[in-house]
Amino acid sequence: MTSILTSISSTKSFGGWIKRYQHHSSSLNCDMVFAIYLPPQAETRPVPLLWWLSGLTCTDENFMQKAGAQRMAAELGIAIICPDTSPRGLNLPGEHESYDFGSGAGFYLNATQAPWAEHYRMYDYLTRELPELVKAHFPLNGREAISGHSMGGHGALVLALRQPGRYASVSAFAPIANPSNCPWGQKAFSGYLGEDRSSWQQYDACALIASGASTQELFVDQGEADDFLATQLGADALQAACKQAGVPLLYRHHSGYDHGYFFIASFIDDHLHYHARHLKEAGQ
Repeated sequence: MTSILTSISSTKSFGGWIKRYQHHSSSLNCDMVFAIYLPPQAETRPVPLLWWLSGLTCTDENFMQKAGAQRMAAELGIAIICPDTSPRGLNLPGEHESYDFGSGAGFYLNATQAPWAEHYRMYDYLTRELPELVKAHFPLNGREAISGHSMGGHGALVLALRQPGRYASVSAFAPIANPSNCPWGQKAFSGYLGEDRSSWQQYDACALIASGASTQELFVDQGEADDFLATQLGADALQAACKQAGVPLLYRHHSGYDHGYFFIASFIDDHLHYHARHLKEAGQ
């Protein structure tokens, strides 16, 4: 049964609308909020969709408020959906103690360890439940692309690699590309998935690439002044994995740019054009 949407807000932007909704998630066993930008073209016809997955500590609002994507999305006729980054309102033991685990840090996986397994099932939420929900309620034409930042870049890569052909295109800003081998990923994976590192591989982009999961082109932008580049993001490992597996990688590095939303805002139009081209080709 399709979940009921409760409208939270509606704001006009570049001829389209930024809308926020709340609904009850059966995957996560809690109420969730997501944001959607509907371009002006959605008033008269179904439009393609870009999924945006945000990073640690973010909610559905960060991208909509800071990335400056609506102008180009309106011009290109692309809807954008921004889910939240974790379940909310659960107050599980230890859930709010650190920024990189628990609340705001769902890592886009299905947890298997107690107490997280009952609620922290973001992979199912984003690959099954939420897509079915938005398809039922909004004028979307069935063509999808996916992108994200940091933890969300990790999510975008993993969702695309595990579902070959699902998305017309995939891109990421400063993704956590090899989480099995960085502090953020190791903390999250051990807590959500347990200490058996073999279970981590299904949520590690580099491991998925090495396994031959998909040969779809990946587009990644990385700032060279990113404080997390050397210790958390696995950029070198991603490039090496793609080269070894023959996966096409459009990798751009940008001098002076850090990990924040000024970096994203500087290059988001490039990503929207990239996705628009692939979404158009998918419809031909």
